[in-house]
Amino acid sequence: MNGLASVLLLLSLPGARFTPPAKPPVETKISHQAHKGGQWYFAETGHAVYCYGPVMFVTTPAGDLQRVATFCQNDQAIVPLKE
Repeated sequence: MNGLASVLLLLSLPGARFTPPAKPPVETKISHQAHKGGQWYFAETGHAVYCYGPVMFVTTPAGDLQRVATFCQNDQAIVPLKE
């Protein structure tokens, strides 16, 4: 009975309760890479993309040249650009 009373007394004291430590803020990959030497482009899909590499021309299977941006966000190596 004394053990139960002492446990209840300890739990009623301020600061005796266990509180988990606060979690540090989570940093995403995009927040580290955003706006570090890249440029925004208008993709062929109609979306804006942020790319870090140079703009190049690649040959399509039909034999035409297509303008593409390289090394874009979301691990995209090549993104076709709208003319």
